Amino acid sequence: MKENLRPLTFFHSSFILYLSSFSLLMQPTLFSSVHLTVSQLTFHIRKQLENDPTLQDVWVEGEISNLARPASGHIYFTLKDKNASLKCMMWKQDAVRLRLNLQDGMAIEAHGRITVYEPQGTYQLAVNLIQSKGEGKLYQEFLRLKAMLEAEGLFDLDRKRPIPELPRVIGIVTSGTGAALRDMLNTLRRRLPLAQVILASSPVQGVEAPPALAKAIQSLNSQSPDVILLARGGGSIEDLWAFNDEQVVRAVVDSTAPVICGVGHETDFTLCDFAADLRAPTPTAAAELASQTTVDDLYARLTQHATRIADLTWSLVSEQKTLISALRSRLKYVSPERRIQSEYQSLDEFSRRMSSALTHRIQLQSSHVNGIAKRLQSLNPEDILSRGYAIITRKDDGKVVSKLSQVQGEMKVRVSDGEFEVSSVRSKK
Repeated sequence: MKENLRPLTFFHSSFILYLSSFSLLMQPTLFSSVHLTVSQLTFHIRKQLENDPTLQDVWVEGEISNLARPASGHIYFTLKDKNASLKCMMWKQDAVRLRLNLQDGMAIEAHGRITVYEPQGTYQLAVNLIQSKGEGKLYQEFLRLKAMLEAEGLFDLDRKRPIPELPRVIGIVTSGTGAALRDMLNTLRRRLPLAQVILASSPVQGVEAPPALAKAIQSLNSQSPDVILLARGGGSIEDLWAFNDEQVVRAVVDSTAPVICGVGHETDFTLCDFAADLRAPTPTAAAELASQTTVDDLYARLTQHATRIADLTWSLVSEQKTLISALRSRLKYVSPERRIQSEYQSLDEFSRRMSSALTHRIQLQSSHVNGIAKRLQSLNPEDILSRGYAIITRKDDGKVVSKLSQVQGEMKVRVSDGEFEVSSVRSKK
Protein backbone atom coordinates (compact mmCIF):
# COMPACT_ATOMS: atom_id res chain seq x y z
CA MET A 1 0.00 0.00 0.00
CA LYS A 2 2.90 2.33 0.79
CA GLU A 3 4.16 2.11 -2.77
CA ASN A 4 0.92 3.69 -4.01
CA LEU A 5 1.12 6.70 -1.69
CA ARG A 6 2.06 9.74 -3.70
CA PRO A 7 2.24 13.17 -2.06
CA LEU A 8 0.11 15.78 -3.73
CA THR A 9 3.08 18.12 -4.23
CA PHE A 10 4.85 15.58 -6.44
CA PHE A 11 1.74 15.01 -8.52
CA HIS A 12 0.99 18.73 -8.79
CA SER A 13 4.53 19.59 -9.91
CA SER A 14 4.46 16.78 -12.47
CA PHE A 15 1.21 18.05 -13.85
CA ILE A 16 2.53 21.66 -14.14
CA LEU A 17 5.61 20.33 -15.91
CA TYR A 18 3.36 18.36 -18.26
CA LEU A 19 1.25 21.44 -19.07
CA SER A 20 4.38 23.53 -19.64
CA SER A 21 5.71 20.97 -22.08
CA PHE A 22 2.35 20.80 -23.79
CA SER A 23 2.17 24.60 -24.11
CA LEU A 24 5.63 24.68 -25.71
CA LEU A 25 4.46 22.13 -28.22
CA MET A 26 1.47 24.29 -29.00
CA GLN A 27 3.58 27.46 -29.67
CA PRO A 28 3.36 28.82 -33.21
CA THR A 29 6.14 27.43 -35.34
CA LEU A 30 7.68 28.47 -38.60
CA PHE A 31 5.75 25.67 -40.27
CA SER A 32 2.11 25.11 -39.24
CA SER A 33 0.10 25.94 -36.09
CA VAL A 34 -2.40 23.68 -34.31
CA HIS A 35 -5.82 25.27 -33.99
CA LEU A 36 -8.07 23.76 -31.25
CA THR A 37 -11.27 24.78 -29.57
CA VAL A 38 -11.46 24.87 -25.79
CA SER A 39 -13.45 21.64 -25.82
CA GLN A 40 -10.95 19.96 -28.09
CA LEU A 41 -8.03 21.05 -25.93
CA THR A 42 -9.77 19.96 -22.74
CA PHE A 43 -10.66 16.62 -24.28
CA HIS A 44 -7.03 16.15 -25.36
CA ILE A 45 -5.81 16.89 -21.82
CA ARG A 46 -8.42 14.49 -20.39
CA LYS A 47 -7.33 11.78 -22.82
CA GLN A 48 -3.69 12.20 -21.84
CA LEU A 49 -4.41 12.10 -18.09
CA GLU A 50 -6.87 9.24 -18.16
CA ASN A 51 -4.56 7.11 -20.32
CA ASP A 52 -1.79 7.31 -17.74
CA PRO A 53 -1.90 4.00 -15.72
CA THR A 54 -0.22 5.61 -12.73
CA LEU A 55 -2.92 8.26 -12.46
CA GLN A 56 -5.69 5.68 -12.68
CA ASP A 57 -4.67 3.79 -9.52
CA VAL A 58 -3.26 6.24 -7.01
CA TRP A 59 -3.38 6.90 -3.27
CA VAL A 60 -3.27 10.60 -2.28
CA GLU A 61 -2.60 11.78 1.25
CA GLY A 62 -3.87 15.08 2.65
CA GLU A 63 -6.35 16.95 4.84
CA ILE A 64 -10.02 17.44 4.03
CA SER A 65 -11.39 20.92 3.41
CA ASN A 66 -14.55 22.32 1.79
CA LEU A 67 -16.46 19.13 2.55
CA ALA A 68 -19.91 19.07 0.91
CA ARG A 69 -22.67 16.44 0.94
CA PRO A 70 -25.47 17.43 -1.48
CA ALA A 71 -28.82 15.66 -1.58
CA SER A 72 -27.63 13.51 -4.49
CA GLY A 73 -25.59 11.42 -2.04
CA HIS A 74 -22.25 12.24 -3.70
CA ILE A 75 -19.42 13.72 -1.63
CA TYR A 76 -17.26 16.66 -2.71
CA PHE A 77 -14.17 17.89 -0.87
CA THR A 78 -10.65 19.20 -1.37
CA LEU A 79 -7.48 17.44 -0.29
CA LYS A 80 -4.66 19.77 0.61
CA ASP A 81 -1.26 19.93 2.17
CA LYS A 82 0.92 22.96 2.85
CA ASN A 83 1.91 23.34 -0.81
CA ALA A 84 -1.04 22.30 -2.98
CA SER A 85 -4.70 21.27 -3.15
CA LEU A 86 -6.67 18.73 -5.17
CA LYS A 87 -10.40 18.62 -5.84
CA CYS A 88 -12.01 15.28 -5.07
CA MET A 89 -15.40 13.73 -5.52
CA MET A 90 -16.92 10.42 -4.46
CA TRP A 91 -19.92 8.86 -6.19
CA LYS A 92 -22.92 7.77 -4.11
CA GLN A 93 -22.39 4.03 -4.69
CA ASP A 94 -18.95 4.34 -3.10
CA ALA A 95 -20.05 6.80 -0.43
CA VAL A 96 -22.64 4.43 1.05
CA ARG A 97 -19.83 1.97 1.88
CA LEU A 98 -17.78 4.64 3.62
CA ARG A 99 -16.99 3.77 7.25
CA LEU A 100 -15.44 7.08 8.24
CA ASN A 101 -17.34 10.13 9.44
CA LEU A 102 -15.60 12.67 7.22
CA GLN A 103 -14.95 16.11 8.67
CA ASP A 104 -12.99 19.17 7.61
CA GLY A 105 -9.39 18.98 8.84
CA MET A 106 -9.35 15.15 8.97
CA ALA A 107 -6.13 13.57 7.68
CA ILE A 108 -6.95 10.77 5.25
CA GLU A 109 -5.60 8.64 2.44
CA ALA A 110 -7.86 8.61 -0.62
CA HIS A 111 -7.67 6.07 -3.42
CA GLY A 112 -9.00 6.74 -6.91
CA ARG A 113 -8.21 7.88 -10.42
CA ILE A 114 -7.57 11.26 -12.02
CA THR A 115 -10.35 12.56 -14.25
CA VAL A 116 -11.06 15.88 -15.95
CA TYR A 117 -14.28 17.83 -15.41
CA GLU A 118 -14.54 19.37 -18.87
CA PRO A 119 -17.24 22.05 -18.21
CA GLN A 120 -14.87 23.81 -15.80
CA GLY A 121 -11.61 22.60 -17.33
CA THR A 122 -10.37 21.19 -14.00
CA TYR A 123 -8.87 17.88 -13.07
CA GLN A 124 -10.03 15.99 -9.98
CA LEU A 125 -9.59 12.73 -8.08
CA ALA A 126 -12.56 10.37 -8.45
CA VAL A 127 -12.33 8.63 -5.05
CA ASN A 128 -13.60 5.09 -4.44
CA LEU A 129 -11.95 4.34 -1.09
CA ILE A 130 -11.02 6.44 1.93
CA GLN A 131 -9.10 5.39 5.01
CA SER A 132 -7.70 7.22 7.96
CA LYS A 133 -4.08 8.25 7.72
CA GLY A 134 -1.99 5.39 9.02
CA GLU A 135 -4.71 2.80 8.39
CA GLY A 136 -2.42 1.07 5.93
CA LYS A 137 0.04 0.24 8.69
CA LEU A 138 -2.78 -1.11 10.84
CA TYR A 139 -3.97 -3.27 7.97
CA GLN A 140 -0.49 -4.69 7.51
CA GLU A 141 -0.40 -5.49 11.24
CA PHE A 142 -3.86 -7.05 10.89
CA LEU A 143 -2.60 -9.36 8.14
CA ARG A 144 0.50 -10.29 10.16
CA LEU A 145 -1.53 -11.19 13.27
CA LYS A 146 -4.10 -13.05 11.20
CA ALA A 147 -1.42 -15.18 9.53
CA MET A 148 0.26 -15.94 12.87
CA LEU A 149 -2.92 -16.90 14.72
CA GLU A 150 -4.27 -18.83 11.75
CA ALA A 151 -1.05 -20.88 11.67
CA GLU A 152 -1.70 -21.84 15.30
CA GLY A 153 -5.12 -23.22 14.30
CA LEU A 154 -7.12 -20.64 16.27
CA PHE A 155 -9.41 -20.02 13.28
CA ASP A 156 -9.95 -23.67 12.32
CA LEU A 157 -13.56 -24.56 11.57
CA ASP A 158 -13.35 -27.89 13.40
CA ARG A 159 -12.95 -26.10 16.73
CA LYS A 160 -16.10 -24.05 16.25
CA ARG A 161 -18.84 -24.99 18.72
CA PRO A 162 -22.57 -24.97 18.01
CA ILE A 163 -24.66 -22.18 19.45
CA PRO A 164 -27.31 -23.50 21.88
CA GLU A 165 -30.78 -23.35 20.40
CA LEU A 166 -32.44 -22.11 23.58
CA PRO A 167 -29.90 -20.43 25.91
CA ARG A 168 -31.03 -19.73 29.46
CA VAL A 169 -28.13 -17.44 30.37
CA ILE A 170 -26.67 -15.01 27.82
CA GLY A 171 -23.50 -13.06 28.58
CA ILE A 172 -22.71 -9.75 26.86
CA VAL A 173 -19.30 -8.09 26.61
CA THR A 174 -19.58 -4.53 25.34
CA SER A 175 -19.65 -0.92 26.48
CA GLY A 176 -22.24 -0.34 29.18
CA THR A 177 -23.23 3.00 27.68
CA GLY A 178 -23.18 2.29 23.95
CA ALA A 179 -26.10 2.05 21.55
CA ALA A 180 -25.04 -1.51 20.71
CA LEU A 181 -26.01 -2.68 24.22
CA ARG A 182 -29.45 -1.06 23.97
CA ASP A 183 -30.06 -2.64 20.58
CA MET A 184 -29.05 -6.10 21.83
CA LEU A 185 -31.14 -5.84 25.00
CA ASN A 186 -34.18 -4.69 23.01
CA THR A 187 -33.72 -7.60 20.59
CA LEU A 188 -33.35 -10.18 23.38
CA ARG A 189 -36.28 -8.71 25.33
CA ARG A 190 -38.47 -8.97 22.24
CA ARG A 191 -37.32 -12.39 21.02
CA LEU A 192 -36.39 -14.31 24.17
CA PRO A 193 -37.47 -12.54 27.40
CA LEU A 194 -37.11 -15.82 29.32
CA ALA A 195 -33.30 -15.70 29.07
CA GLN A 196 -31.19 -14.20 31.83
CA VAL A 197 -28.75 -11.57 30.53
CA ILE A 198 -25.43 -10.92 32.30
CA LEU A 199 -23.46 -7.82 31.27
CA ALA A 200 -19.69 -7.58 31.62
CA SER A 201 -19.11 -3.92 30.77
CA SER A 202 -15.81 -3.03 29.15
CA PRO A 203 -14.23 -0.24 27.10
CA VAL A 204 -14.37 -1.16 23.41
CA GLN A 205 -11.67 1.12 22.03
CA GLY A 206 -8.44 2.66 23.19
CA VAL A 207 -5.34 1.21 24.84
CA GLU A 208 -7.29 0.11 27.93
CA ALA A 209 -9.83 -1.88 25.90
CA PRO A 210 -7.92 -5.11 25.06
CA PRO A 211 -7.09 -6.21 28.65
CA ALA A 212 -10.55 -5.11 29.83
CA LEU A 213 -12.27 -7.12 27.07
CA ALA A 214 -10.19 -10.23 27.82
CA LYS A 215 -10.92 -9.94 31.54
CA ALA A 216 -14.65 -9.45 30.87
CA ILE A 217 -14.77 -12.65 28.81
CA GLN A 218 -12.96 -14.60 31.55
CA SER A 219 -15.25 -13.12 34.22
CA LEU A 220 -18.38 -14.12 32.31
CA ASN A 221 -17.17 -17.70 31.91
CA SER A 222 -16.99 -18.05 35.69
CA GLN A 223 -20.80 -17.61 35.75
CA SER A 224 -21.38 -20.45 33.24
CA PRO A 225 -23.38 -18.68 30.54
CA ASP A 226 -24.77 -20.68 27.65
CA VAL A 227 -23.40 -18.20 25.10
CA ILE A 228 -21.40 -14.95 25.10
CA LEU A 229 -21.99 -11.97 22.81
CA LEU A 230 -18.88 -9.89 22.07
CA ALA A 231 -20.05 -6.72 20.37
CA ARG A 232 -19.69 -3.04 19.60
CA GLY A 233 -20.96 -0.60 16.99
CA GLY A 234 -19.23 0.41 13.78
CA GLY A 235 -16.21 2.62 13.37
CA SER A 236 -12.86 3.01 11.66
CA ILE A 237 -10.15 0.39 11.77
CA GLU A 238 -8.59 2.32 14.64
CA ASP A 239 -11.89 2.25 16.56
CA LEU A 240 -12.22 -1.52 16.09
CA TRP A 241 -8.55 -2.31 16.66
CA ALA A 242 -9.10 -3.65 20.20
CA PHE A 243 -10.90 -6.63 18.64
CA ASN A 244 -7.78 -7.39 16.60
CA ASP A 245 -5.65 -7.57 19.74
CA GLU A 246 -3.97 -10.93 20.29
CA GLN A 247 -4.94 -11.00 23.96
CA VAL A 248 -8.65 -10.59 23.15
CA VAL A 249 -8.51 -13.15 20.34
CA ARG A 250 -6.99 -15.76 22.68
CA ALA A 251 -9.60 -14.99 25.32
CA VAL A 252 -12.31 -15.71 22.73
CA VAL A 253 -10.64 -18.99 21.79
CA ASP A 254 -10.19 -20.04 25.46
CA SER A 255 -13.80 -19.18 26.36
CA THR A 256 -15.70 -22.10 27.88
CA ALA A 257 -18.98 -20.82 26.46
CA PRO A 258 -19.38 -20.40 22.69
CA VAL A 259 -18.85 -16.82 21.51
CA ILE A 260 -20.81 -14.85 18.93
CA CYS A 261 -18.86 -11.85 17.67
CA GLY A 262 -20.87 -8.90 16.36
CA VAL A 263 -18.41 -6.05 15.89
CA GLY A 264 -18.96 -3.10 13.58
CA HIS A 265 -21.01 -3.25 10.42
CA GLU A 266 -21.47 -5.98 7.85
CA THR A 267 -18.35 -5.00 5.91
CA ASP A 268 -16.13 -4.87 9.02
CA PHE A 269 -13.99 -7.90 9.85
CA THR A 270 -11.82 -8.31 12.95
CA LEU A 271 -9.65 -11.18 14.16
CA CYS A 272 -12.25 -11.89 16.84
CA ASP A 273 -14.71 -12.62 14.03
CA PHE A 274 -12.42 -15.41 12.81
CA ALA A 275 -11.78 -16.75 16.32
CA ALA A 276 -15.41 -16.68 17.46
CA ASP A 277 -17.68 -19.69 17.11
CA LEU A 278 -20.06 -17.57 15.03
CA ARG A 279 -19.74 -14.18 13.34
CA ALA A 280 -22.63 -11.73 13.21
CA PRO A 281 -22.60 -8.71 10.88
CA THR A 282 -23.87 -6.35 13.62
CA PRO A 283 -24.52 -6.39 17.40
CA THR A 284 -28.26 -6.67 16.75
CA ALA A 285 -27.66 -9.63 14.47
CA ALA A 286 -25.53 -11.22 17.23
CA ALA A 287 -28.50 -10.96 19.62
CA GLU A 288 -30.76 -12.50 16.98
CA LEU A 289 -28.36 -15.41 16.43
CA ALA A 290 -28.20 -15.99 20.18
CA SER A 291 -31.99 -16.16 20.32
CA GLN A 292 -32.60 -18.43 17.33
CA THR A 293 -35.63 -19.86 19.12
CA THR A 294 -37.97 -16.98 19.97
CA VAL A 295 -40.96 -16.83 22.29
CA ASP A 296 -43.20 -17.06 19.23
CA ASP A 297 -41.31 -20.18 18.15
CA LEU A 298 -41.75 -21.67 21.62
CA TYR A 299 -45.46 -20.85 21.58
CA ALA A 300 -45.80 -22.41 18.13
CA ARG A 301 -43.94 -25.52 19.29
CA LEU A 302 -46.04 -25.69 22.44
CA THR A 303 -49.22 -25.43 20.37
CA GLN A 304 -47.91 -28.08 17.99
CA HIS A 305 -46.98 -30.39 20.87
CA ALA A 306 -50.36 -29.79 22.56
CA THR A 307 -52.16 -30.66 19.33
CA ARG A 308 -50.01 -33.74 18.88
CA ILE A 309 -50.59 -34.84 22.50
CA ALA A 310 -54.34 -34.35 22.05
CA ASP A 311 -54.30 -36.36 18.82
CA LEU A 312 -52.21 -39.11 20.38
CA THR A 313 -54.45 -39.12 23.47
CA TRP A 314 -57.61 -39.46 21.43
CA SER A 315 -55.96 -42.10 19.27
CA LEU A 316 -54.88 -44.00 22.40
CA VAL A 317 -58.34 -43.67 23.92
CA SER A 318 -59.89 -44.97 20.70
CA GLU A 319 -57.47 -47.90 20.62
CA GLN A 320 -58.18 -48.69 24.28
CA LYS A 321 -61.92 -48.50 23.65
CA THR A 322 -61.55 -50.97 20.79
CA LEU A 323 -59.39 -53.21 22.98
CA ILE A 324 -61.85 -53.02 25.88
CA SER A 325 -64.71 -53.81 23.53
CA ALA A 326 -62.81 -56.82 22.20
CA LEU A 327 -61.95 -57.95 25.75
CA ARG A 328 -65.55 -57.47 26.80
CA SER A 329 -66.68 -59.62 23.90
CA ARG A 330 -64.12 -62.27 24.81
CA LEU A 331 -65.12 -62.02 28.47
CA LYS A 332 -68.75 -62.49 27.53
CA TYR A 333 -67.77 -65.53 25.52
CA VAL A 334 -65.96 -67.15 28.45
CA SER A 335 -68.15 -65.77 31.22
CA PRO A 336 -70.33 -68.17 33.34
CA GLU A 337 -73.44 -66.46 32.06
CA ARG A 338 -72.32 -67.02 28.49
CA ARG A 339 -71.47 -70.63 29.32
CA ILE A 340 -74.83 -71.17 31.00
CA GLN A 341 -76.54 -69.62 28.00
CA SER A 342 -74.49 -71.89 25.75
CA GLU A 343 -75.35 -74.91 27.88
CA TYR A 344 -78.99 -73.89 27.85
CA GLN A 345 -78.82 -73.69 24.12
CA SER A 346 -77.03 -77.03 23.93
CA LEU A 347 -79.63 -78.53 26.26
CA ASP A 348 -82.41 -77.14 24.12
CA GLU A 349 -80.70 -78.50 21.03
CA PHE A 350 -80.20 -81.88 22.71
CA SER A 351 -83.81 -81.87 23.88
CA ARG A 352 -84.97 -81.02 20.39
CA ARG A 353 -82.80 -83.71 18.87
CA MET A 354 -83.87 -86.21 21.53
CA SER A 355 -87.51 -85.38 21.00
CA SER A 356 -87.05 -85.69 17.28
CA ALA A 357 -85.21 -88.98 17.66
CA LEU A 358 -87.79 -90.31 20.12
CA THR A 359 -90.63 -89.28 17.84
CA HIS A 360 -88.87 -90.90 14.93
CA ARG A 361 -88.26 -94.08 16.95
CA ILE A 362 -91.86 -94.13 18.13
CA GLN A 363 -92.96 -93.71 14.57
CA LEU A 364 -90.73 -96.60 13.52
CA GLN A 365 -91.97 -98.76 16.39
CA SER A 366 -95.54 -97.81 15.62
CA SER A 367 -95.02 -98.80 12.03
CA HIS A 368 -93.45 -102.06 13.22
CA VAL A 369 -96.25 -102.72 15.71
CA ASN A 370 -98.82 -101.93 13.07
CA GLY A 371 -97.10 -104.34 10.74
CA ILE A 372 -97.08 -107.03 13.43
CA ALA A 373 -100.68 -106.23 14.30
CA LYS A 374 -101.65 -106.60 10.71
CA ARG A 375 -99.78 -109.86 10.51
CA LEU A 376 -101.38 -111.03 13.75
CA GLN A 377 -104.71 -109.89 12.52
CA SER A 378 -104.22 -111.88 9.38
CA LEU A 379 -103.48 -114.96 11.56
CA ASN A 380 -106.34 -114.33 14.01
CA PRO A 381 -108.45 -117.50 14.18
CA GLU A 382 -111.55 -115.45 14.58
CA ASP A 383 -110.89 -113.90 11.23
CA ILE A 384 -110.53 -117.40 9.83
CA LEU A 385 -113.79 -118.44 11.48
CA SER A 386 -115.54 -115.53 9.79
CA ARG A 387 -114.62 -116.99 6.51
CA GLY A 388 -116.52 -120.28 7.33
CA TYR A 389 -113.92 -122.12 9.30
CA ALA A 390 -114.43 -123.57 12.78
CA ILE A 391 -112.22 -124.66 15.68
CA ILE A 392 -112.91 -128.05 17.19
CA THR A 393 -111.58 -128.84 20.63
CA ARG A 394 -112.10 -131.88 22.81
CA LYS A 395 -114.32 -131.17 25.70
CA ASP A 396 -112.38 -133.10 28.23
CA ASP A 397 -108.88 -131.67 27.67
CA GLY A 398 -109.53 -128.71 25.39
CA LYS A 399 -107.04 -129.83 22.80
CA VAL A 400 -107.63 -128.72 19.26
CA VAL A 401 -108.69 -131.49 16.97
CA SER A 402 -106.64 -131.19 13.85
CA LYS A 403 -106.61 -134.81 12.81
CA LEU A 404 -109.26 -137.40 12.50
CA SER A 405 -107.46 -139.67 14.93
CA GLN A 406 -107.96 -137.07 17.60
CA VAL A 407 -111.73 -137.13 17.36
CA GLN A 408 -113.28 -138.80 20.41
CA GLY A 409 -116.13 -138.24 22.79
CA GLU A 410 -117.78 -134.90 23.07
CA MET A 411 -116.21 -131.90 21.41
CA LYS A 412 -116.78 -128.20 21.17
CA VAL A 413 -117.07 -126.44 17.85
CA ARG A 414 -116.34 -122.75 17.78
CA VAL A 415 -117.64 -120.67 14.94
CA SER A 416 -117.54 -116.93 14.29
CA ASP A 417 -120.51 -116.06 16.45
CA GLY A 418 -120.23 -118.72 19.19
CA GLU A 419 -119.71 -122.41 19.93
CA PHE A 420 -121.67 -125.55 20.32
CA GLU A 421 -121.04 -129.14 21.41
CA VAL A 422 -121.04 -132.20 19.24
CA SER A 423 -120.47 -135.89 19.78
CA SER A 424 -118.16 -137.80 17.60
CA VAL A 425 -119.47 -140.69 15.50
CA ARG A 426 -116.83 -142.81 13.82
CA SER A 427 -117.52 -143.69 10.29
CA LYS A 428 -117.17 -147.26 9.13
CA LYS A 429 -114.94 -148.03 6.18
